[in-house]
Amino acid sequence: MCVFAQAYPTRTVRVIVPFAAGGGSDFIARQISAKLSENLGQQFVVDNRGGAGGLIGIEMTAKAPPDGYTLMIMSASFSATAAANKPAFDPINSIIPVIEIGSSPFVLMLHPSLPANNLKELIALAKGKPGQILYGSSGVGGVTHLATELMASMAKITLVHVPYKGVAPALTDLISGQIHFTFGSYSTAQGPVKSGRLRALSITGGQRHKMLPKVPTIAETLPGYDVELWFGVMAPKGTPPAVIDRLNATLNKILQDAEMKKNLDSQGMTPSGGTPAHFGERIRKDYDRWVEIVSEAKIKPE
Repeated sequence: MCVFAQAYPTRTVRVIVPFAAGGGSDFIARQISAKLSENLGQQFVVDNRGGAGGLIGIEMTAKAPPDGYTLMIMSASFSATAAANKPAFDPINSIIPVIEIGSSPFVLMLHPSLPANNLKELIALAKGKPGQILYGSSGVGGVTHLATELMASMAKITLVHVPYKGVAPALTDLISGQIHFTFGSYSTAQGPVKSGRLRALSITGGQRHKMLPKVPTIAETLPGYDVELWFGVMAPKGTPPAVIDRLNATLNKILQDAEMKKNLDSQGMTPSGGTPAHFGERIRKDYDRWVEIVSEAKIKPE
């Protein structure tokens, strides 16, 4: 490892989160930044830069000096936002992976008034009422929007998309019965599902989740469907490989920490870790799939 990387960091590191405080990316970023500060002896400071579905913070990261002193902690929205908006600064090729932190499936949450006890029945209902089933998302071109359109495409159904500015307002309208269903993270779903205000119909991962073992996967009805919410650390393209390697090694160690595992577990997340290349493959695979869905569903950026 070069001398620069051995000495890194010698000053405060900014950790951009392209969303407002209080969301999933922010929760993960604060946990990870605190552990990086402990392990590397300099402050890693979270900088929330929300707006434009994450594009403001993503662009700030892409255009920051590639010296290791600007990082970004981002969710699976990264690939979705890049595919749906195709911004001129080209996030997929101007930001590089450091490490995947963890992943979990989304939960398909349904209002109890809808007469569907499983995904098969929801699909049959949508086929019988084309253009009458309303679903909410965290915004046009966001990962929950594209994940629902992928399901609709595979099931050959037509749904009506109601975009919101984030998951919280979509959830409020779902609980009050203004919309019929939405996809949300496990941490978002657990309260309203446990209280019976909403029903967990399916999860989006390739296999059942330990926190919701009785809830079937979408793939059990639509084979091949597999969408996960992931979180990871990224950096501007051109950041020295030795710095990326130092961060990756430190973060792999942090992800073995019992407290960190417990914090991720509370969010229904499975720790990931691994190499930058492994995380890069996940980002690219998601991006390629979302580009197809954006084209097929004729999704236009707002």
